[in-house]
Amino acid sequence: MSKKPVCIVAGVGPGLGMSLARRFARGGFVVALLARRADELARYCATIEAEGGAARGYPVELTDAAALRAALGRVAEELGDADTAIYNASVWRQAHPMLFDAVQFSADLSLCVTGALVMAQSVYSAMQRAGKGSMLFTGGGLALHPEAGADVVALTAGKAALRAMVLAMAPALEADGIHCTTVTVDGAIAPGGAFDPELIAEQFWSVHQRPRAQWQGEAVYGGLPLP
Repeated sequence: MSKKPVCIVAGVGPGLGMSLARRFARGGFVVALLARRADELARYCATIEAEGGAARGYPVELTDAAALRAALGRVAEELGDADTAIYNASVWRQAHPMLFDAVQFSADLSLCVTGALVMAQSVYSAMQRAGKGSMLFTGGGLALHPEAGADVVALTAGKAALRAMVLAMAPALEADGIHCTTVTVDGAIAPGGAFDPELIAEQFWSVHQRPRAQWQGEAVYGGLPLP
């Protein structure tokens, strides 16, 4: 068991996922990184550890609910109960909406939304017992502007559903002392600008640290620091 607080980041890649993991590691957490490929997770963990942080990788297919629950169970057994859980998984898949494969559509929705619910359910009991915890979810501007998402219809639907689910869950979880919110990134994530992954990760950290009186179900990041 780790003596540090535990942060789960589900959906870690070289962009925002890695920036989130590095930011929470700098904040004193041991970070559990969840993604599909073991080799990439090993590299990410090595980077965090070289920076003085603590991290462990858990290879898992996030669309497989049973496998995800099992991986999150291993995190609790090996590191301890999660103090913070971040869900950052989605996929950008372009196709005309009338040509989008229905099976693929279902899989993409599962990655974006069902996996988020499974993560929340898996960490909930421990957070409820503790009377505290944070569940943070990476939202997208397509949930606010679906008319712009015709070429990425599954992602648009997924982010809209994720936003609705988190807003629905937030009041119930607040009653348990759990901070549940989506950080809705209203712009294209890219290095070097206002939507640099490092800047967005800093916004997640800011939201995580908010006192209970300032909790909201959604924080929209539009390229400026969140109020």
